[in-house]
Amino acid sequence: MSKLAIIGGTGLSKLVNLERVRKRVVKTPYGEPSSPITFGELNGVDIVFMARHGYGHNIPPHRINYRANMWALKEVGVTDVVAIAAVGGINRSMPPASLVLPDQLIDYTWGRASTYFEDDLEHVTHIDFTTPYSVELRKKIKRAMYKAEIAVFDKAVYACMQGPRLETAAEIIKLERDGCDLVGMTGMPEAALARELALNYACCALVVNWAAGLEGGEISMRDIEGHAEAGMIKVEHLLKVLVYEMKVDE
Repeated sequence: MSKLAIIGGTGLSKLVNLERVRKRVVKTPYGEPSSPITFGELNGVDIVFMARHGYGHNIPPHRINYRANMWALKEVGVTDVVAIAAVGGINRSMPPASLVLPDQLIDYTWGRASTYFEDDLEHVTHIDFTTPYSVELRKKIKRAMYKAEIAVFDKAVYACMQGPRLETAAEIIKLERDGCDLVGMTGMPEAALARELALNYACCALVVNWAAGLEGGEISMRDIEGHAEAGMIKVEHLLKVLVYEMKVDE
C-alpha cells in the first residue's frame, strides 16, 4: 500500500483542510528536517505533510536540508512524494496561476549537499536519472487534474536555480535558449535524493509570476503572493481528488 507525502513550498506551509492532525519530530543522520512531519487525513485518506521552508517559511532555498527532509519521509514509511513548488513562468503558454507537471529538469545549483552516496561506500553508486520524475505518479496526478477540471500542462523543463535572489533578465534568456519552461529554486537536489531512496517523486509546479524580463520592469512580490493564493485553491482541490483516486486504485 502506498503512503503519500506532500511537500509544501511557498504558499503552502500547511494544508488547510487536513484533519485528525498530529506531528512528529524525526531525527536523521543528516541533521534536522525543515519541519516536524505532520500526519493527517485529507479527503478521508491518511497522508503525510512537510513544510519545505519550515512552518514559519524562514528557510531559504539554498539552506534547506534536503537530505534530512527526504530521509525523514522515507523513515516514516512514505512511498510517494508530490512536491508542490512555486515557480516563474518562461514558456508563454504557462501563465501565472497555472499548474504544471514538469517532465524534465536542468540543475543550475551549486554547493548543495546533493547525495547520500559519498562517504564510507563499499562501491561507487550511480542512479539512473534519465527521467527525473516518476512516470506512474505523474500519470496519477495528470488524471486527477483532468477529473478536477484543471488545465493540464505536462510537458515542461524545470530549471533549478540557486537563489535566494530572483534571476536577471539575461539569465532567463539563457534558460529559454536551454529549453527551460519554468524556473524555481527547490527542485534539486530534492528529486535526485528521492530517486536515491527509491521514492516515487513528482513535482507539481505552480506558476506565480512571469520570469524576469518577460513583462518588463521589476517582479512584484505582491503579484507573486496574489497568484500563489489563487493557485493554491487549485492545488488543494487537485490534492483532494488525487488522494481519493490513489486510494481507489489500491
